Amino acid sequence: MATFYFIRHGQMDTSMAGKKFYKGFAYNMMTLSEKGIEQIHEAAKDSRLRNAELAITSPYGRAMHSAAILSKELDIEMRVETDLHEWLADSVSYGYLPDDMAEDSYRSLTENHGHHPKGAHCLWESADQMKERVMAVLDRYKDHRAVIVVCHGTLMQYVLGIEHPKNGWIEELRY
Repeated sequence: MATFYFIRHGQMDTSMAGKKFYKGFAYNMMTLSEKGIEQIHEAAKDSRLRNAELAITSPYGRAMHSAAILSKELDIEMRVETDLHEWLADSVSYGYLPDDMAEDSYRSLTENHGHHPKGAHCLWESADQMKERVMAVLDRYKDHRAVIVVCHGTLMQYVLGIEHPKNGWIEELRY
């Protein structure tokens, strides 16, 4: 039986948001703030993580930066898993929606507790869709004893069925 330690990435440094190339989808390339770095260094001290054999991470900058810190602190390998990305406001075309449309999609996700309303055609990714893609990733690591999964708050909330976690929060899943 594998144990997966889901960790929400540290606080993101948004000081460059909308500048240089950090526009649109490239916003997700931004890394951690100083506070975010501290949050992940603190998470790395959690004794449960000492059993981890490797860390798998979302491809987004804030998650990869978090995973790199954990990898170094715990002396474990880090692997990027593209399907650990954040929730999708448009899971049909995988397009980057304007902020107002993405906010409407997120509002619909939360109001409907992660489920598409009956009979409605929704662009946004449901909790079941998130869980399906994340479980497919975990299936590849189920023969490990313990794996750290660095990902995102909304993903953790709907896949694990928990309250939206704070940055650096650790949630355990026995597989």
